[in-house]
Amino acid sequence: MSEGNSVESLLEEARLTAEMPPPAERLRLREAAGLTRDQVATACGVSRSTVQNWERDGGSTPTPPGRLPYLRLLRGLAEIHPAPAVPGDPVAALFTGQPSGPAPVPAAAPAPVAGVPAALAGLETLRGPGGRAVEGDPGPCVRCGVETTYQSTDGRPLHSGAMCQPITAQPPAEPAAATPASAPAAAVPAAPVSPVAARVPTRPQRRSKSADRARAELAVLIRRAVEEEAERAAGDEDAALDALVKRAIPDVMHLFNETRATGRYEYTAYPVLPDILKKPAKKEPDQIWEARPRFHHPGYSMRAPQADITVTALDVNAAYLSALKCWLPIGKLEHTTGADGVGPKRAGVHLVTPAEWAHPHLPDPLGDRDEPGALWITDATLRLLLRLSGPKYQLTQAPTVHESWTSGASENFLDALRKLLTAAREEAIEEGDVLALEYIKGMYSKLISTMGESIHNREIERPDWMHIIHSQAYANLWGKAYKAHEAGLEVIAMMGTDELHVTGDWRQVFTEGRGVSQIKIKESDAKASGEYLVGKVGR
Repeated sequence: MSEGNSVESLLEEARLTAEMPPPAERLRLREAAGLTRDQVATACGVSRSTVQNWERDGGSTPTPPGRLPYLRLLRGLAEIHPAPAVPGDPVAALFTGQPSGPAPVPAAAPAPVAGVPAALAGLETLRGPGGRAVEGDPGPCVRCGVETTYQSTDGRPLHSGAMCQPITAQPPAEPAAATPASAPAAAVPAAPVSPVAARVPTRPQRRSKSADRARAELAVLIRRAVEEEAERAAGDEDAALDALVKRAIPDVMHLFNETRATGRYEYTAYPVLPDILKKPAKKEPDQIWEARPRFHHPGYSMRAPQADITVTALDVNAAYLSALKCWLPIGKLEHTTGADGVGPKRAGVHLVTPAEWAHPHLPDPLGDRDEPGALWITDATLRLLLRLSGPKYQLTQAPTVHESWTSGASENFLDALRKLLTAAREEAIEEGDVLALEYIKGMYSKLISTMGESIHNREIERPDWMHIIHSQAYANLWGKAYKAHEAGLEVIAMMGTDELHVTGDWRQVFTEGRGVSQIKIKESDAKASGEYLVGKVGR
């Protein structure tokens, strides 16, 4: 680029930056044009989550290199879809090109959807401080009956704006036989179909199309990445693997954004974090207890001189990948006291005092703690404790919840990503592609490890998600230990996310294999067969 062009670009950016509209207006302009976040992200050379942050109150400010094309886009959209100027708002007047005079007279309310009772026609969509429609639990719209996550001001499901689908008219009843005296009925004009509703595919269609596209793109992404790095490394598999691991984070974030293209819920990528989710210092541990297990059965000695009991060390496959199926808070965390923050559709972190665990032959679901008393745990651990205190297990008492930081949650938020990576992992195993298998493992493991406070992933900062997913992996392992115990096996040890040591015929309890739902023998240099001997204490 020549010097003159560079100067002009800088001046243009300076002019546009001075006229930068607020996040609510950025959102309005995109939605008015019918553009998706993916389209804007592609045009500006940024990720979908970056565009989402630009449109969120309290989110990030557009920065180079995506800022200038984004500003140009907004200015062009403002000319096509001008907004009524707010009295006394000179910035809005500059950007929209409208005078900052008195507020315009409101336009007449849009005609109600045909067949809607008058009591429902006046309902309004619930909106947040930034003017954006608020989403909640999905349900049939009270106007048109089509599922929506948007809510009315009285808490009922209601499509936002003019998005209601046309109501299908009921077939008319059989007319009575006409008589000579009867007059012909006046023709009733059909209700016009909303142009917006007519071109919007149904939610199942969008989800299916997005899943197929993402699945195909994932296969291409992995194949291309592995081929590129293998060729670049000239046959050096270690070098190729190092390169694949380095690119795993941006690649998996791209895939994550693709699976969210038709997601039911928008999420907060950078919420305001409570102090409990921040590290006290760089080298100090997190304040959230994830319940990592380090269990060894007290009735057995690993170094008994008369060891004669065979133990098999088992390895749970892709433990973190399976843990992506968990309840994750979607929005900004809210503080509550007592048990007010505990609910089936809320998730976060909780300060609790747990009950005593009186089963030394089973791992403590809270892991091995050095200090008794109250502690902060994740929603995954709390759900496990509540299950174990329920009528099915009756193994402990419910913990006492003192306070919580939670928000509305979804169990399926990362499920599309989990399914795609699982399918790719199975394909790599079938083809014996070691590079692809390690690359996939790098994607999901690094996604989890960097979604907290990490310099390696700037697109998301959700330490609450990271802690919850870790805890979910430990809770899943506890469930396998309990299954083995109930089947008559003795649990000798349980460690980390994937290591379970048991006595007896474990193949009668678990399916052996390398699949996500299967278990294999854990092999090491010391125990190539995965088996070793222990002696029982006090015999």
